[in-house]
Amino acid sequence: MAKQAKVYFVAGTDTGVGKSITAAAILHGANERGLKTMGLKPIAAGCEATEHGLRNDDALLLQRYSSIELPYDVINPVALKLAIAPHLAAEHEGRSLNLARLEGLCRGALMYRPDLALIEGAGGWRVPLNARHTLAHLAQSLDLPVILVIGLKLGCINHALLTAEAIRADGLAIAGWVINQVDPHMDYAQENIASIAQRIAAPCLGVIPYLGGAASVEDAAVHIDLTGLL
Repeated sequence: MAKQAKVYFVAGTDTGVGKSITAAAILHGANERGLKTMGLKPIAAGCEATEHGLRNDDALLLQRYSSIELPYDVINPVALKLAIAPHLAAEHEGRSLNLARLEGLCRGALMYRPDLALIEGAGGWRVPLNARHTLAHLAQSLDLPVILVIGLKLGCINHALLTAEAIRADGLAIAGWVINQVDPHMDYAQENIASIAQRIAAPCLGVIPYLGGAASVEDAAVHIDLTGLL
């Protein structure tokens, strides 16, 4: 009997907290263990025009660290040019974002039969898709456990706890959380991490220190423990 794929939704407490490098680091670690992996970014706002069409740096990173070779359009089927909230970027282009279509695209990609798949959101948990739905509804419709990425900066405790509450209120489990230090001068960093650990009843998968502008996925990967995910 074929083993069932491990599939997770990667959410962040905010935009710019390190969802993509965390997801790529998890993919890299799984690749090192010989697993078939894929990373998906169903919606990406802030794409650049290239000779091949619109491309997003985060989606390209996931493509690079997916061991299953996938066309870009499978990894990032909805590419939006403006680096603003996805529903606003879509409206600017005269487009609409449809939850059922996004769910279908994700399920279609999973037909490539990965051992581990990560579906990365955009921005925070409640980012709107349209007047009725948010990206949280995509995670709900796919019924996925969530990997929560927390940007270590002032205010992170509140952001982390509110997001964790929202995830659980939506009926989803938190598979684990990752701290990514985005502020190199964060005061009382360890105390903040301890405060989060005391209040979120899910395992900490790792703490990625501030790695600077030259940070690599490989550098980040050594700080993440995949045992509980795989």
